[in-house]
Amino acid sequence: MEEKRKKIRVLVGGVFDILHVGHIHFLKQAKELGDELVVIVAHDETVRMQKRREPINPAEDRAELLRAIRYVDEVYIGTPGTIDMELVKRIDPDVIAIGPDQFFNCEKLKEELRKHGINAEVIRIPYLYKSDRAKTSKIIQRIVETFCE
Repeated sequence: MEEKRKKIRVLVGGVFDILHVGHIHFLKQAKELGDELVVIVAHDETVRMQKRREPINPAEDRAELLRAIRYVDEVYIGTPGTIDMELVKRIDPDVIAIGPDQFFNCEKLKEELRKHGINAEVIRIPYLYKSDRAKTSKIIQRIVETFCE
């Protein structure tokens, strides 16, 4: 009888506001690290704190869009503030993939995960697609320049 291998769960987090091709490339690369891709979407309050702006789309809409992407298996909305380690623990990832433009110190994150009993590998995804078309802030800037001036 063939023994079933454990599925490798990959976790990513992000704002994912104004979904663009850079997000798709990131999600695809993250999915390639395992069998299941779980996404934690930043809570609206977290967006306000980190980006110092209102989210363009509410978290529920961003989550729904992500659920429609073929690389994504599960989506959760995070809690306001910092990383919800209890949610991460419940998800039980084998790998946490960090985006190329996310400002995380991978070593500090690993240390914080270990403190909470989470033994996941942390991998930074390199830029595969680097373009102004793949940055939400640049997209917003182009919209303003095109339609508001």
